[in-house]
Amino acid sequence: MARIVLIEDSPTDRAVFKQWLAEAGHEVLEAGNAEDGIALVREHAPHLVLMDVVLPGISGYQATRQLARDSATKDIPVIIVSTKGMDTDRQWGLRQGARDYMVKPPVKDDLIARINELVS
Repeated sequence: MARIVLIEDSPTDRAVFKQWLAEAGHEVLEAGNAEDGIALVREHAPHLVLMDVVLPGISGYQATRQLARDSATKDIPVIIVSTKGMDTDRQWGLRQGARDYMVKPPVKDDLIARINELVS
């Protein structure tokens, strides 16, 4: 079981992802914006972060960059899960420090497999 911080502003997407992660045996901490999510990551030192891009306040790209540059959080893998599906979006997300980039809606088994691979 891994502790995962889910940073997602859509209540529907948050509920779906939380259910999938819980079914896979993971503990989920949720945030509806990047600022709260970064605080959760710093407080709870999760095994992984699932990050949306389009968020109120700072974007998921900016939050990923902050986590990747912070010595306390730089080793925590971030998977961006976003509706922004162009190759340039994916490349930008990876350049900010994300370990993977998946387009919404992700295939449940693919998402869980990638999470399990990164937290093992």
